[in-house]
Amino acid sequence: MRPTTKPIDVQGNVIDPKALLAYCESEKDALLRCLRQAVEIESPSQNKAAVDRLANFFAQEFKKRGARVRLLSHATAGSAVVAEFWGQARRKQPILLLGHLDTVWDVGTLAEMPFRVRGGRAYGPGIYDMKSGLVCGLWAVRALQALKITPPGPVRFFLNADEEVSSIAFRKEMLAEARRARAVLVLEPAAARGALKTARKGVGEFKITVRGRSAHAGVNPSAGVNAISELARQVLRIEKLARPRRGLTLNVDVIQGGTRSNVIPELATACVDVRVPTARDREEIERKMRALRPIHPEAKLEISGGVNRPPMERKVAIALFRKARALGRQMGLELKEAATGGGSDGNFTAALGIPTLDGLGGTGDGAHARHEHVIIRELPQRAALLAALLALL
Repeated sequence: MRPTTKPIDVQGNVIDPKALLAYCESEKDALLRCLRQAVEIESPSQNKAAVDRLANFFAQEFKKRGARVRLLSHATAGSAVVAEFWGQARRKQPILLLGHLDTVWDVGTLAEMPFRVRGGRAYGPGIYDMKSGLVCGLWAVRALQALKITPPGPVRFFLNADEEVSSIAFRKEMLAEARRARAVLVLEPAAARGALKTARKGVGEFKITVRGRSAHAGVNPSAGVNAISELARQVLRIEKLARPRRGLTLNVDVIQGGTRSNVIPELATACVDVRVPTARDREEIERKMRALRPIHPEAKLEISGGVNRPPMERKVAIALFRKARALGRQMGLELKEAATGGGSDGNFTAALGIPTLDGLGGTGDGAHARHEHVIIRELPQRAALLAALLALL
């Protein structure tokens, strides 16, 4: 017997990634129609009713394909969606497909940024970050079902409701799903030129509050303690904590203080954005920030906040990336890897030590920007790659 160059799944079935790609390409128009429907259901993070509408849309789409679906409700946030395919393999750990329903765009944005197709690209609010990834995940399942390929274990989706605002409402439930999984595939958009994301920086914010003492700026300025002057000196200290060559950055991005030009300010605050590439960097920067002390002997300094999204380190992603790259080559794709300073829910699952690969969603550009778009011809490729990973991991 001639040896096959096709990958073989654990059940002994030969899986041809090119066949998965051919199916997904034949479904490109249907995929795009579904994507348009999703984009035209606006879903800003803070609008519970809007996110609920999109959650119901995907819940119905999953049910049409035979999934067991649960909607997780919350008092103030929109609903999250948990869907399971091939759940009969109960003794097997599932693969978790992780995404989010919410966007940064307010309801009404569609009037200014309608869904449109131009030059091989599809535009619209939330299309790149990350509704294209959710639809590609759905089409990956459809491809496996159409080709009668059964993955070796369950496939679960967890569509979060508030990722853009720190993933607070359902973080506990999301992490519980991740702990049950043998791998997590994150449906966030790809990096430049379709690269998969194997590392993400941890993200945090500190708030620096300085309390001084007010006084008349002309009559007795020496009786006051200038909170803004103290804060300025602290900012210079904070900037020296950065290590940009290794990716550890701190940026003071919001400063407030003072009341009138003739009053020595008694209060000043600053917000500091922090990005850390490793868990060690996280520990170091949190320790150094909390060790800051007043320079003026009568000023008081308060430090709050911290790193709220841990780093996703490359070591948890590299094995999955190599599998994805090998499968991509069989489809004629040459996949690269990339690191990014932005965070995702994959940061949380990677911090648990669970193999996590990010950036498997649509290719394009313009996350959180008015030129947000995806490249239409590459959507079937992303869906097929996901299908192959689900079949063979």
